[in-house]
Amino acid sequence: MRPILNMDNIQIEVTNACVRSCSNCTRFCGSHYDPYFMPLEQVKAALETVVDYPKMVGIMGGEPLLHPQFNEICEEATSKVPRERLGLWTCLPKGKEAYGPLIANTFGNIFINDHSRKDIYHAPILIGMREITLDMKRAWVEIDKCWVQNCWSASINPYGAYFCEVAASLALLFQEKEDAWPVTSDWWMKTPKDFTAQMERFCPRCGMAAPLSRRLSIEGFDDVSPLNAIALKGKSKKVDQGRVVVSTGKILEKPQQMASYKDLSYRQRIADSYGLHLRVTSQGFCEPLLGVAKKTLFDTYNEKWGQGVINE
Repeated sequence: MRPILNMDNIQIEVTNACVRSCSNCTRFCGSHYDPYFMPLEQVKAALETVVDYPKMVGIMGGEPLLHPQFNEICEEATSKVPRERLGLWTCLPKGKEAYGPLIANTFGNIFINDHSRKDIYHAPILIGMREITLDMKRAWVEIDKCWVQNCWSASINPYGAYFCEVAASLALLFQEKEDAWPVTSDWWMKTPKDFTAQMERFCPRCGMAAPLSRRLSIEGFDDVSPLNAIALKGKSKKVDQGRVVVSTGKILEKPQQMASYKDLSYRQRIADSYGLHLRVTSQGFCEPLLGVAKKTLFDTYNEKWGQGVINE
């Protein structure tokens, strides 16, 4: 487990409304429960706590562009955090193209995650570690080195702050706010010794630390372990309607690759519709800039190859 200060960014989860309803979504978007929209005053309060945070601050969903006060959120963000430290996680949905200039002016980093392709796999978040193995001592060893906590982010949602963005979304789904941290000016100074209560509540019910078989995002079904399915009756529409596969999962030596679609050219094609071009930064992130990107020699070569001009 990493201290929050060792993470690349913190997420502010402004909504879980989305244009997609992916299988095994880490935010349970689309069909588990009615979407929320974080009130602007709560977004403002969250931003005020990360003014001195030295890393990136992300505006995250669901799809943040669906928030009815996205303009105001951007205004608040730019008034408190420098553009180079602001990130937007979005699929750039159709119908919101007018936000292009606002996005370019607000965010120094953009992460375009469009999950509509047929080669995108999502891990079974709701297959709990406690049901994968009876040996919880071994399970805690795996949880301690969970790739999500070691690669992704801490986050703030309507309940409060969490050491892990997946734990935060589980809290909302299970409707359990007891272990949320107050969103104070120093909450992001917490280290693993402070994570115990949140870990004990949510990690045994999460399957992200296990190498389980993954599901195509477009299938529309979630994988849920038996105890989680029971606990979610009356809380999850997807469970109540039987749109889940109940099992304890399948361990694979090499689970399906999750991010094979996340190449720059694919993301650039999505950004084009917003009048944005993506510039790779020295940190390896993408910066959204207004206008059409100049073609490189590599782009020209690819175009001619695709048209059959180059035969060798």
